[in-house]
Amino acid sequence: MFRSRSARAAVGAAFVAAVVVPLTGCGDSGGLVSAGATPTANGPTRLWPGQPPASSPAYDFGEADTEVVKGVTAPGGDLRKVDPVAVVRAEIAAHPDVYAASTGLYRGTVRRMADCGPGGDREECPVLEAYYRDLTGDGHDDMVLGFRLLPGNQTAVRMYTLRKGRLVQVLASDDAVIAVELAGRTVIIRSPAAIEGYEYRTQWNWDDEQRAMLLTRDEILRVGGSTGPSERPAPSRTPSASPSRSSSASSPTSSTSSTASSLSLSFSSSLSFSSSSSSVLPSERP
Repeated sequence: MFRSRSARAAVGAAFVAAVVVPLTGCGDSGGLVSAGATPTANGPTRLWPGQPPASSPAYDFGEADTEVVKGVTAPGGDLRKVDPVAVVRAEIAAHPDVYAASTGLYRGTVRRMADCGPGGDREECPVLEAYYRDLTGDGHDDMVLGFRLLPGNQTAVRMYTLRKGRLVQVLASDDAVIAVELAGRTVIIRSPAAIEGYEYRTQWNWDDEQRAMLLTRDEILRVGGSTGPSERPAPSRTPSASPSRSSSASSPTSSTSSTASSLSLSFSSSLSFSSSSSSVLPSERP
């Protein structure tokens, strides 16, 4: 696990302080005091050096794939004026094999889209609230939205940016989701693991070279106690049948600073939004 530049600087400052204090302490004789033996540093040892390197990835996460959203525009170049429901409808139209009303993997989502329009039951609409934050570093808000993939219990997480006036999808992840968090310019997706007391966390960051959100970290972390092996079925860690192979916040009404806040969309029995503004999202029903 890599330390950030600021973390390394803090460690360095702490080391300097530990050395300087004994030298300047009141009544100190001025001599250096040993801190004890230091473990010998060992470099990495390469195993099986004769084995030829892999020429292709084990899984195709489609990190660098992007997709122009057809038929949806941003009035005045403002992503906040884009209708999230229209964006999801455009994805459904662009991938009929995945969203076919009778045989598609996510046919339940198509059926519930009628509840997103006038006269529908808004709580049954699979499209979740959209959030806005500059995640690409260009000084303009990008849009992160989610929608339920029915009839299963997965959630689609999408991110969109504007490129030369066109709406472009730069991140797509379909997974069983515990929560989605925005920390600075990082999108963090937390998913359940088969091991009790652990969860998967994937982190996505903007890459100027690829012009897409890249999967920069994929890890399994301990989050609670465990009494033994879990009997729950293991979630698949292979890419799901995402129609957009880019596989996978400020509040909808106000802009939130991206410097110190961490926004959390919790996809469980209900959706919650965690930040200094303490806004609350509508409930998500199964």
